[in-house]
Amino acid sequence: MVIDEIHKYPGFETELKKIYDFLDLQVIFSGSSALKIDNAKADLSRRAVIYEIEGLSFREFIELKSGMKLPSFSLEDILQNHIEIATDLLDKFNKTTLFQEYLQFGYYPFYFDKKSNYYLKLNETINTVLEVDIPSIFNIEYQNIRNLKKLIRLICEWQPYTPNIKELLAKMEMGEDYRSLYRYLEYLNGAKILKVIRAKSKGDNIFTKPEKIYLNNTNLHYSYCDKAQIGTIREVFFASMLFEHTLSIPKKGDFLVDDTYLFEIGGKRKSFKQIKDMENSFVAADDIEIGSGNKIPLWLFGFLY
Repeated sequence: MVIDEIHKYPGFETELKKIYDFLDLQVIFSGSSALKIDNAKADLSRRAVIYEIEGLSFREFIELKSGMKLPSFSLEDILQNHIEIATDLLDKFNKTTLFQEYLQFGYYPFYFDKKSNYYLKLNETINTVLEVDIPSIFNIEYQNIRNLKKLIRLICEWQPYTPNIKELLAKMEMGEDYRSLYRYLEYLNGAKILKVIRAKSKGDNIFTKPEKIYLNNTNLHYSYCDKAQIGTIREVFFASMLFEHTLSIPKKGDFLVDDTYLFEIGGKRKSFKQIKDMENSFVAADDIEIGSGNKIPLWLFGFLY
């Protein structure tokens, strides 16, 4: 049995539990990216194997576009052997044109269905998530969906956004309703429309102030924001490619990965000035094809999966 959009069915967790316990039946189900299986209600953790599907990596985009097979690499492989890996890959494809195309159009596979309508389809998909999926999963009234849309526009205006919560509340016309604002951020983060990143010291509590808020991927920035600032695009690309790793915002540098690796993101002239003398520090540099030392081409992180 195959069930699509199971999150629209009230009490689906209990029904799946009963099917597993009493019937000899295999069920494959899909749900919104905002879906959170509540183990306390039906204890599906011991019964269901849950897979979370991400957008296309740069590597996967190249494979779909060209038909060639390309390897993926672990983060440790890239950090230690990036010169050899980049040199070998660049013998197989033209990075320059493909990378720019990916940043603008390559994250969602429906780009290959009809390229001319890509942003229209993307906006329709996001509107469905906002207007149908989120209200069906979270306790939010339909009239507050406009607040979610307004929040997305504000993040676009202030990219890359280090939030001033009081200012954001004022622009949202929400008075001092901090808790609702934090919940909106969590809904959009869970739905993979925003990417909310906190400082290492603050943990994952949704009612703690985020250090950075981005749109989830570069395609959303090009689609929703009047001006996609290159600095933001670089940071968003890096963060979206490291979804399997733990990201936090350090005191120095742009990202701390797995509590171990410190990254500064920038263009080809980006130096180590801000993170000099820091252990396990790296620069992920755009506009270069092959790096040197601890300076690694930004595009190469698109081969992590």
